[in-house]
Amino acid sequence: MAAALLGLARAPVRPLPWAGLAARLASSMALPEQSQQLFESAVGAVLPGPMLHRVLAVDPSGKQLKVRDRSFHLCNNLYLVGFGKAVLGMAAAAEELLGQHLVQGVISVPRGIRAAVERAGKHEMLLKPHSRIQVFEGAENNLPDRDALRASLAIRQLAEALTADHLLLVLISGGGSALLPAPIPPVTLEEKQMLTKLLAARGATIQELNTIRKALSQLKGGGLAQAAYPAQVVSLILSDVVGDPVEVIASGPTVASSHSVQDCLHILTRYGLRAALPRSVKTVLARADSDPRGPHTCGHVLNVVIGSNLLALAEAQRQAEALGFRAVVLSAAVQGNVRTVARFYALLAREAAAHLTSAGAAGAEDTELHQLAAQLQLPDLRLEGALEAVAGARGPICLLAGGEPTVQLQGSGRGGRNQELALRVGAELGRQPLGPVDVLFFSGGTDGQDGPTDAAGAWVTAELASQAAAEGLDPAAFMAQNDSHTFFCRLQGGAHLQYSGLTGTNVMDTHFLLLRPR
Repeated sequence: MAAALLGLARAPVRPLPWAGLAARLASSMALPEQSQQLFESAVGAVLPGPMLHRVLAVDPSGKQLKVRDRSFHLCNNLYLVGFGKAVLGMAAAAEELLGQHLVQGVISVPRGIRAAVERAGKHEMLLKPHSRIQVFEGAENNLPDRDALRASLAIRQLAEALTADHLLLVLISGGGSALLPAPIPPVTLEEKQMLTKLLAARGATIQELNTIRKALSQLKGGGLAQAAYPAQVVSLILSDVVGDPVEVIASGPTVASSHSVQDCLHILTRYGLRAALPRSVKTVLARADSDPRGPHTCGHVLNVVIGSNLLALAEAQRQAEALGFRAVVLSAAVQGNVRTVARFYALLAREAAAHLTSAGAAGAEDTELHQLAAQLQLPDLRLEGALEAVAGARGPICLLAGGEPTVQLQGSGRGGRNQELALRVGAELGRQPLGPVDVLFFSGGTDGQDGPTDAAGAWVTAELASQAAAEGLDPAAFMAQNDSHTFFCRLQGGAHLQYSGLTGTNVMDTHFLLLRPR
């Protein structure tokens, strides 16, 4: 699926047969309104209901479950488990689709999610009053806890009771790892958390942390699939990870781990923790090392990525073209320090504006843009294709991207990576004139919650600096305190903030750069 979507998003920019009408439409709407429409279309493409309906169906005979082009026999044999921030809505959609075919289910979701969904009026994301699916809420602040552990044990118990005649539907989304903690005895939850914190404090990478987590888990690293064997397992995955690696999302509970005990020992030795390991951890690693069965496989599992950042961007691209923009998807893998990413977008906006006005790009800025692109190491970046599209354009341009930049916290302000990215891009855009081109940059989180705020993100224009000065606001002072939310709340009464409320999905962030010649 990822390959198919990549082809869709990377398709050559299509000439619009109704370009004249579309251009007039684009020029008649305000850029902030258009960016909001793009964001809503991106989120709408990865909502639980539409995603499940695209891939899951019961045959009219009621005897076959169809998952894309695969069919599975139905005969009072269908069970469901799930874990993740978007799984409540996914389970509700699955319940609606499967009806009486669903025998039993267990899901682990964030604490307070049902109340939040109800407050938001998203009743389609709630289970039926007498649902056959049991709901556990836990992992407050995305940290494993006793409630999440109880949910994990209930999920394992359901999986282990299945036979070769059964079919297990697994729903997975971002946040699933914290909602599925089940250490291998005698390791306790507290010991596993302590070891993870020690490794993180000593600079271990996320890949190294996941390797250790999987080795000490009953369900991660293919453990859930192993518990369900010999039942057929169908895993539907909503990706919140760059590149959609199924072995990384929620620590890969339905994907066989490629790491060995020796890999774990090398990591522990590298960070000077091997000698200080709790006896329980040593016991579990020694037991795994001597397991005569060797590594298990997951040949009875079908893993399907049903939603991703690329899918959201492809839908936003279609919406942008409908609004009259020439639209190009730059990348669905934007990572790196938010300062570097902001500078990259600002330079890209400057070069694109220069092309649109036939002014030509400054050599030094063009060189820096390509240097930053190389520094960010985005595997799917279509920079040259985007610049060619801009050079050949006669009207408004929309460059789309997505991913998850990182923010180094230096202050005690309020904000999230989307608002901070927008603020930094706005400050960069105001450094020098862009010519007779209107430019807007938007950044929004598809889950609708940017950091510890109720905003999804924010939009900025090249006039940000002058607007801030008119209201006595210094963007640099707010950036120094990581206080982007306070800045945007004060700027023009919060008009630059994007509010969507809880969306019930999460495929990282979307970034839109809109340029329109005056």
